[in-house]
Amino acid sequence: MPNRRFADGEVVMGRWPGSVLYYEVQVTSYDDVSHLYTVKYKDGTELALKESDIKSQSSFKHRKSQSSSSSPSRRSSSRSRSRSPGRPARGRRRSSSQSREHKDDKKKTIQETNLALLKPSENNTRRYNGEPDSTERNDTSCLILEQKSKPDLEIERVLEQYSLRPRKEEKKKEEIYSEKKIFETIKTIEKTSSKTKELEFGGRVGTFMLIFFLPATVFYLLLMCKQDDPSIMNFPPPLPALESLWEARMFGLFLLWFFLQALFYLLPIGKVVEGLPLSNGRKLQYRINGFYAFVLTAAALGTLLYFQFELHYLYDHFMQFAVSAAVFSLALSIYLYIRSLKAPEEDLAPGGNSGYFIYDFFTGHELNPRIGSFDLKYFCELRPGLIGWVVINLAMLLAEMKIHNQSMPSLPMILVNSFQLLYVVDALWNEEAILTTMDITHDGFGFMLAFGDLVWVPFVYSLQAFYLVGHPTAISWPVAAAITILNCIGYYIFRSANSQKNNFRRNPADPKLAYLKFIPTATGKGLLVTGWWGFVRHPNYLGDIIMALAWSLPCGFNHILPYFYVIYFICLLVHREARDEHHCKQKYGLAWERYCQRVPYRIFPYIY
Repeated sequence: MPNRRFADGEVVMGRWPGSVLYYEVQVTSYDDVSHLYTVKYKDGTELALKESDIKSQSSFKHRKSQSSSSSPSRRSSSRSRSRSPGRPARGRRRSSSQSREHKDDKKKTIQETNLALLKPSENNTRRYNGEPDSTERNDTSCLILEQKSKPDLEIERVLEQYSLRPRKEEKKKEEIYSEKKIFETIKTIEKTSSKTKELEFGGRVGTFMLIFFLPATVFYLLLMCKQDDPSIMNFPPPLPALESLWEARMFGLFLLWFFLQALFYLLPIGKVVEGLPLSNGRKLQYRINGFYAFVLTAAALGTLLYFQFELHYLYDHFMQFAVSAAVFSLALSIYLYIRSLKAPEEDLAPGGNSGYFIYDFFTGHELNPRIGSFDLKYFCELRPGLIGWVVINLAMLLAEMKIHNQSMPSLPMILVNSFQLLYVVDALWNEEAILTTMDITHDGFGFMLAFGDLVWVPFVYSLQAFYLVGHPTAISWPVAAAITILNCIGYYIFRSANSQKNNFRRNPADPKLAYLKFIPTATGKGLLVTGWWGFVRHPNYLGDIIMALAWSLPCGFNHILPYFYVIYFICLLVHREARDEHHCKQKYGLAWERYCQRVPYRIFPYIY
């Protein structure tokens, strides 16, 4: 087997297929079978090249230095000899020598211009640490074409006067035109490469079915919780009349809740931070004030309860409230898709730009839809649904006390409310960490996230509290203590793993993280192989599943319905894990394979 000449991550010069032009590329991987190098150009294009089509940068720098160092001296010496006063009888030879000198100067100028195309920028290696700047690429391309298409005017005049234009000049002109075509091809490749090629969720058919299946699942779960015997064998549950599912008052209440949270979001409190760089290098700004919004919401609810507002009203009209949220999320999704049709190409989501209406409508066509500085996706990700989840849990706690004539809530209800309150407060306190998640950096804002944030999270995640109102369960204090310990273990794994990842991603050189070891990648980022991320590949998912189990255990074992959240969460995280695996393999290449060998277990140690 031949030895590799170029290592992964090395910056070299790669020949563009079908041309004689070399461009700066970065080696990402090597195939031992085909003996081909996978290289990445600055515009993000990845190609497989033979070793003969790759050269080191040093060879180009050496040729450039020779050309630039020798030209001035030769010109000065030749000019001094041609103008020497001691040689007056050689006028004709002087004229011919001047012509030859101009001809040599022309060739040297062309050579220098060609080499200028190959000379790497000082900051090129830095640019590989993130996505290349499209503006810089276009400016560099225009500069190269300008250098090749506009030679020195004085040299051009001399060549025209003495008719000493070299024969190869026509070939040079052809190269100029071919180079223009190459850059046009690159732009075409960039435009087509931004299209989503790999469809998730079963493609167009799967996403079409999910648009109907997700709302049906929510309504089925809520109807089952209202039954005296919520067994899965009692299918289908009695369906209510369609006119009873809609209530204008509940829709108005949902609108009031949504716009109240929007008002809290717009308050000039909390710090403003930048998100991760977008594909064009731009960074969006986000105001971090979710925890303040939660505190203001808690104060508003306390005021309402002080004035005897019946918050348990939500329990009696829970189905109508869910229908109102679903209608609003559908209307929001339609608005998001219509506005995305006018969005520029660079603002579209990499995962929702397939060209298929149903798929893009479901996954989200635009990455970060904004009305001014109001980021719709970022707002919906945490505010109305997550804080609404806590409010619904509190409404269920008050409904249990009223229906069962209790002076205080039951122990299972206290556990469920406490565990889930901790989860929500943690998310709002660490709000900045959400800016590095795939929901923000990769997924567009469409029906999937709109329905998930506004309907699925508040109405499915509160399923345990809703279940306990109609099906009270008694547990002992030792059992409650054991469940509490289990939840604390899951929370510790979840929070410490996320903190390690976010801190390392923000500042890998932080002295506090010196104990962490990582595998370097061609993108400039590192893959942690110690700490929680050296235990399993997705320790945050492991903590999530443990907490989900602790939230369901207070409901007892009479029915499987309260454990739907655990089953759903396992399926969701396995899907996300497979999605992350595919994404990381494409992004990190050989480095991800080495990481998988180092950390073989995905979520569950010694199991999966």
